[in-house]
Amino acid sequence: MNIQIINGPNLNLLGVREKSIYGDSSFETYLTELQKHFAGVNISYYQSNVEGEIINKLHEVGFSADGIVLNAGAYTHTSIAIADAIAAITTPVIEVHISNVHKREAFRHKSMIAASCKGVIAGFGMHSYRLAIESYLL
Repeated sequence: MNIQIINGPNLNLLGVREKSIYGDSSFETYLTELQKHFAGVNISYYQSNVEGEIINKLHEVGFSADGIVLNAGAYTHTSIAIADAIAAITTPVIEVHISNVHKREAFRHKSMIAASCKGVIAGFGMHSYRLAIESYLL
């Protein structure tokens, strides 16, 4: 099984930014834990702060990966282009968020991409990624 994780803007700063919301671990540290936990699964990781690069990655892997775990960051709430890219590919995408976006600012309550995704997982910290991967193994 091949799972692609795609993280959007500012998620390269995990472990450094807003630790009270996002925790104090980098994603690379957590990725090592995920890869150990899912030893039989090939987990690839990509991060970009650029909307078009995220779309390009979705197009690149969206017809061959078994699953895509996408944390689009703030693009979740603004990007019709990413929603269209998800709708255009055949690989199922699960939207994830580290924080519970519904307990935060009102603008974070609306996802532009959710309707194009298989499902949404939010509010479980970094474990949101683990839960998304587990859903592909059901």
